[in-house]
Amino acid sequence: MNMRWNLDVLYTSFDSPECQQDWDKLCHEMEEVKSWAAEQLQTQEDAIAKMEAYITKMTSILQTQTRLYSYAELTASVDAKNEKALQLVERIQNQAVELVEPDVQFQKWLGEIRNLDALISQSELLETHRYMLTEMSEKSKYMLSEKEEIILAKMKNTGSNAWTKLQEMISSTLLVDLTVDGEKKQLPLPVVRNMAYEKDAELRKQAYEAELAAYKKIEESSAASLNGIKGEVITIAKLRGYESALDKTLKDSRMDKETLDAMLTAIRESLPTFHKYYSKKAELLGHANGKLPFYDMFAPVGDADMRFTYQEARDFIVKHFGSFSEKLANYAARAFDSQWIDAETREGKRGGAFCANLHIVGESRIMANYTGSYNDVSTLAHELGHGYHGDCLVNEAFFNSDYPMPIAETASILCETIIANAALQQASPEEAFAILENDISGSGQVIVDIYSRFLFESALFERRENGSLSVNELKELMLQSQKAAYGIGLDPEFLHPYMWVCKPHYYSADYNYYNFPYAFGLLFAKGLYAVYLERGDAFVEQYDQLLSVTGKMSISDVAAIMDVNVRSADFWRNSLSLIGKDIDTFVELASTRK
Repeated sequence: MNMRWNLDVLYTSFDSPECQQDWDKLCHEMEEVKSWAAEQLQTQEDAIAKMEAYITKMTSILQTQTRLYSYAELTASVDAKNEKALQLVERIQNQAVELVEPDVQFQKWLGEIRNLDALISQSELLETHRYMLTEMSEKSKYMLSEKEEIILAKMKNTGSNAWTKLQEMISSTLLVDLTVDGEKKQLPLPVVRNMAYEKDAELRKQAYEAELAAYKKIEESSAASLNGIKGEVITIAKLRGYESALDKTLKDSRMDKETLDAMLTAIRESLPTFHKYYSKKAELLGHANGKLPFYDMFAPVGDADMRFTYQEARDFIVKHFGSFSEKLANYAARAFDSQWIDAETREGKRGGAFCANLHIVGESRIMANYTGSYNDVSTLAHELGHGYHGDCLVNEAFFNSDYPMPIAETASILCETIIANAALQQASPEEAFAILENDISGSGQVIVDIYSRFLFESALFERRENGSLSVNELKELMLQSQKAAYGIGLDPEFLHPYMWVCKPHYYSADYNYYNFPYAFGLLFAKGLYAVYLERGDAFVEQYDQLLSVTGKMSISDVAAIMDVNVRSADFWRNSLSLIGKDIDTFVELASTRK
């Protein structure tokens, strides 16, 4: 099977007539909307018509902009040195500043309308965009003046955006020195990080040590990038009147502090259960002190060598998705067979995995670094879940296709759960043990490791208020966070002080605290899966409906569709108890092994 994606549905090349035509169209429409806003948003007369015009004009502009940006960004993600892609990304980012003025004008104008609810009720188009308009009106109080907003937007391109691009470049082109089978090699970072899943214990340790050594080449640049980005975030959050970066993130996530606190309370209570799992895994791997070194965190246990060719992974996922719904299975088959996935590992390609939903063409593109492990299969299932979420939003208006971070992980983690549970039904005892352990390991990453990342980022923002942090300070902060989350489960002599370097989530000024949404997604999905087991086929249609409204409801209202109260710690405790039962089973089975 072809392991590289095809982007021709966007453009065939950066020099294609279609690409140039869209750029010209974008430039023309942006000038047009600027003139329109300056002329029309001086009074509140004909407010309905003006709101409709704004939605129509901005939909057209953003669809074109998204098409161009997606093509450039997707190309750059697998080819970090592609000059044309990088140039187009920068051109779009620079040009996007031109939208700030009309956007600020409209949002401030909207915030002054006192009978907004009544006006929305009089128009079908406005009713479709009710949540967006209401949210924009409420957020208008955080807007600065038009002049200040334009200055901030322009400065961002030479500030946080530049730092982000630097970090992407140095991390995606970093080569790791490693001796494999007696031969000295320079390997891409994603390849070396994936060695954490190898059966060879010595190779896992060597890869871990080589990885940490490699980060020394980019630690100062990474620290400068991180300090630059977080410093900008703190400054702008204060200027706008937010209590903190976390306050802004919660508002952008359509989530309240009560929900976050309820979830974190349940997570903290669950940590000893995960520590028990890590200690038992350490025992299985022969660590006499009962503490798991970081380099063995993802080590396979047992004798089952679960390896999958890419074709086998495709068939495995499609088959088991079919146990949930035919629609989900058909989506996955289409993604594999239509070259929507770039799974090949190669130099210059970004590490990790992601899914880009292209609402403009009703498709998705998934990037992964596939090496054949069961974990890689699970990762593909995760990203296909994101894609399926986008597929459920295809018939929604463009503005209603964008959903907040916490709910973004629901479909992806539900798909992981489907794969793990379905696979367990047909696995041999040894394979079932490996699948169970892999699933718990994944949950540990999304609960325990994510909690450590939340602690790290919280402390980072607090310390950054007083000045930049050195490399050593960042490393120490990460170690403290890992010790607080992993507790007695991990060996304190073998942690990962550079986790702040290799996780791209820290390096975006627009998506701070991109950690707790994963925990939300896992636990929300676990809870939903329990409902699915109760309701069966009747659940699937309701689930698709839930996904289809995630762009136009608050988190609590989306959850209410399934009669879930996310502000109650008991909901999160119930979801965590499902993982706890799996851990108890793992410990029991592990204790009987020779």
